[in-house]
Amino acid sequence: MERVLISGHSGAGKTTLARRLAARHGLPHHELDALHHGPGWVKRAEFEADVERFSTGPRWVTEDQYRRFLGDLLWSRADTVIWLDLPRRTVLARVVRRSVSRAITRRELWNGNRESWREWLNPDHPMRWAWSQYHDKRRRVIEQSGRHPGIRLIHLTSASAVRHWLRSLPPS
Repeated sequence: MERVLISGHSGAGKTTLARRLAARHGLPHHELDALHHGPGWVKRAEFEADVERFSTGPRWVTEDQYRRFLGDLLWSRADTVIWLDLPRRTVLARVVRRSVSRAITRRELWNGNRESWREWLNPDHPMRWAWSQYHDKRRRVIEQSGRHPGIRLIHLTSASAVRHWLRSLPPS
């Protein structure tokens, strides 16, 4: 596991797992949300170039997101995909909890952006996205893995399976 892509629904824990893998195995973590969102939630012009740059490197971990901009780029360069295929109730509970916390605390997320209550009406908001795209995300991961048969796919279907898998990894 040198070039790791973590796939899953909004709220599945992609970034959390990426951070844990990075810390445990010394992999550079590149958070795609931080690279994508410029001030005012506007896409950064350098986003694709930044992803292109880090993904040519020998070691990294990142989240499987922004396919409409990146296409198959990360899948074609990853050696391992960890698919967090958690139940809908789990991801929805997590994404709602996360959004409520962010809206209450007004904690800065990326490049000065903060989540607010009014953004919850946006069809691309993670809460709405997690609900509306749940089955499509599963279908896309299955399709992607079929197009990239050389990738090691680790399919985890519960939060306890994720914890168990992470504990089972040998130290680096």
